[in-house]
Amino acid sequence: MKYRFYNARILTMDPLFEAGDTAVFNGEVHTKDGQITYVGKSFGWPAGEVFDREIDCEGNLLMPGFKDAHTHSAMTFLRSSADDLPLQEWLTEQVFPYEAKLTGSDIEILTRLAILEYYTSGITSIMEMYLDPPAVARACTDMGMRVVQVGGVNNFSQSPELLEEWYLSLNGRHPLSSFALGFHAEYTCSRELLEKLSALAEKYRAPFFAHISETENEVSGCLERYGKTPVDLLCSLGLFDYGGAGYHLVHTTPDDIAIMKEKGIGVVTNPGSNTKLASGIAPIQTYLDSGLKVAIGTDGPASNNCLDMFREMFLTAGLGKLLTKDAAAVPAESVLRMACVNGADIMLLPDCSCLRAGKKADMIMIDLAQPNMQPINNIACNLVYSGSKANVKMTMIEGSIVYDRFDGYARFDIPYETEEIYRTAQEVRDRILG
Repeated sequence: MKYRFYNARILTMDPLFEAGDTAVFNGEVHTKDGQITYVGKSFGWPAGEVFDREIDCEGNLLMPGFKDAHTHSAMTFLRSSADDLPLQEWLTEQVFPYEAKLTGSDIEILTRLAILEYYTSGITSIMEMYLDPPAVARACTDMGMRVVQVGGVNNFSQSPELLEEWYLSLNGRHPLSSFALGFHAEYTCSRELLEKLSALAEKYRAPFFAHISETENEVSGCLERYGKTPVDLLCSLGLFDYGGAGYHLVHTTPDDIAIMKEKGIGVVTNPGSNTKLASGIAPIQTYLDSGLKVAIGTDGPASNNCLDMFREMFLTAGLGKLLTKDAAAVPAESVLRMACVNGADIMLLPDCSCLRAGKKADMIMIDLAQPNMQPINNIACNLVYSGSKANVKMTMIEGSIVYDRFDGYARFDIPYETEEIYRTAQEVRDRILG
């Protein structure tokens, strides 16, 4: 399909764009066969070019899609059923026992439900960690969602051998799906297991991803076991010799930050989940000042409970200001870059980072003709501080429009009826939770 989007405001998020990566201009975007072919003014492209569809954006905003850099999609079945508990009790009593009952088919069904929510939030790619990567890959490719999966190896499920098998078999299979090395967390992995995982990092010279330093108890436990913080321990074992990222990273020391900078470890902050589980506030401004790359994730729908990048952006900025007691900390432009460009970089998706000819056509349209977007003084501030899912007018992935509200009604271009997804997800929930 060849699309022409015209009469648009355009936010490219392209650092090579001459006016800066958060500058907005009036123009149009063309896409063909999953790629962006033109971004610019409404002249300068070949006259007489024929498109399959031309869409008048009516002055609304085109921008890169949001990147949810950490989530557990199939946890939709636990939404609003395991709330108001501290993390360890939440995991051991309300999550792990029920997750053990899930089948691959269940995970596909529950992931489809999450994908509907991602689309309505303008999320065009997710970084997923869950129990059955082949099932997640099937659900995402069926629904048209771009997914980067990471392993969740721990003492109780998955294994280094299975992780290696997935790494070799799930990469290169489908243009929307890829797989990276990962493990759950230090506190769920023995030292012997971590050493085996480190050998995989060295074998494939590949980055690793994991939950790191999410709570104070996690850090104190690691100090008791090894005399090191989680960051120090994992890096001393060689797990991050080829980079990667840590999810949460709420409780870190200056030495941790120095190690992270040396190893090229990115930060994926999850402010909604960390707030609800009372895990703490990540020192985002400190990370920015240290030159670390920061992206944003929703975490799973059992701990958040919604998959809403607008709420995550607001919390990233607001909590960052609250922690530092500085209203100038964690500015909107930086947060928007985290949600789009940095997310793509950390998720190993450089072709999805911005709107530029030759990049992937992963793009969203923001409805500016709503009260919360008016007046238009600063687009980035509007998106971060007053934007909502109701402003998402279109979500496009790999050149396909998977969700739109062009005529005022929500429409998903997926191979299932939404009512079927809701019904089957409820059936999974009822069977497992009773």
